[in-house]
This record gives sequence, C-alpha cells and structure tokens, in this order.
Amino acid sequence: MDLQLKNETAFISGSTAGIGYAIASQLATEGAKVIINGRSAARLDAAVEKLKSETGNTDVSGIIADFSKSEDIEALLLQLPAVDILINNLSIFEPKPFIEITDEDWLRFYNTNIMSGVRLSRAYISGMLQRNKGRIIFISSESGVFIPEEMIHYGVTKTAQIAVARGLAEMTKGTNVTVNSVLPGPTLSEGVGQFVEQLAIDQNITIEQVKKDFFKNMRPTSLLQRFLLPEEVANMVTYLVSPRASATNGAAIRVDGGLIKSML
Repeated sequence: MDLQLKNETAFISGSTAGIGYAIASQLATEGAKVIINGRSAARLDAAVEKLKSETGNTDVSGIIADFSKSEDIEALLLQLPAVDILINNLSIFEPKPFIEITDEDWLRFYNTNIMSGVRLSRAYISGMLQRNKGRIIFISSESGVFIPEEMIHYGVTKTAQIAVARGLAEMTKGTNVTVNSVLPGPTLSEGVGQFVEQLAIDQNITIEQVKKDFFKNMRPTSLLQRFLLPEEVANMVTYLVSPRASATNGAAIRVDGGLIKSML
C-alpha cells in the first residue's frame, strides 16, 4: 500500500534510537523528508548516516536540541519553521519509589515529557491549520492508563500527553489536520534494554529470565507476554501520519500487546 508520504516533511524528537529511530526509518522508506533529533552530535550524525544507508533516502538530516530547554526549542524552530508531520516522541523514564521522587524529579519529568511536545505543537499547529494539512502524534504509553507503581511520575506525564493530544484535536474540527496519541506497551528500546540488562546483573539471572519475570509479575495482563519491538510501534505511527488515516483524529491508539484490559 502506498501511504502517500513522499516529500512530506517530518520531524521526530528524541530519534537517534528506539521507537523514534524506527519511526524515522519507516517515514524515510516511504519517501518523506525526515529530520531527526538528539543531544549528541556524534550520535545524531551516526543515526543520520545509518538512516540514509538503510532506507536509500538521502533527504534525511538532524538537528541537535535538548528538549528540556526552551531555548534549544526556540533555536530549532528558527531552523525548521514548518513541518507536515510532528512526532512528539521524546521521553525520559526512571523506576523510582514514590516516596523518593523529589519535587525536582517531578518538574524534570513534566518539563521534558510534557512541555517538549507542548512547545513544538504550539509552534507548528497554526501553520498546519492554515495550510489545512498536517499530522501531530504524541508517543504516550500504556503507563498513561495503567499507572506503574514503580514510576508514578512517568505515568502521570503519559496521561497528560493523552490529554494534550485530545485537546489539540478539538482545534482541528473540519480540517485535514489530525492529532492523535499512540500508547505503546513495554518496548525493547535502547533504554529499556539497558534496564533489563542491569536487572539481570543485579539479580544474577539471565536476561531471558528477567523478561519472563517482568511479564509474570509486573505486567501480567499483557496478552503478548513479550516486549514489543520499536518497529511494531512505528508501523502504527507511520499509518496514522498518512492520508490513509484521515478519519482517525483525537484518538488514543493502543499498541500495547493487549496489556490494558478495558475495552474502551
């Protein structure tokens, strides 16, 4: 199926690895003009070259920005004043007992996970509405519905992303602009992979045993009973940003392996 994404301009925040990179790869494969983002010049340059090599699309570039800093976002917007597709993918996570989460932790998660997408969406949505064309996606999480005891602050920011996306969608009535959120389940991204490896070391067990125990004890409602691959999340995102998904707006789309048990 042709997803009709050739020559569309797409920006993906936090995209040198994991879900963000997988989305960038699929959009580049579809012929979009892709701009990725990272905080390290070395990692960003390496990811750009890898994307070009893997996809055959030479219209891939990168912009360095730390999205916890409003001044970095302002600098990025000067370089990239308009986009057709905005993927608010950047997020941080950190398992931590609730009583140990400081005010500074809460504010850091809020500023990074929520405000990065708010600032970018605020900058780009007016142009999309004027052109009567555009897509905004917030990469939320099943943790926005199934708030994890081990990282409540993360879950709260993911709930907020769903709310922001729905509110922005209300602004798009009668237009060809859509705003949706995607809720991945536990995904074997770079950060999660490192977390799993560290647990295996700490507990002196195999990585496979850590994965098995995770779904047995921490995410027992998962129907998939395994970590998702970043590409599996990217499959859904690539469809949603295409003209083929024109009737999907204001939705919170699950790619969670059946973890959330509610039907609605």
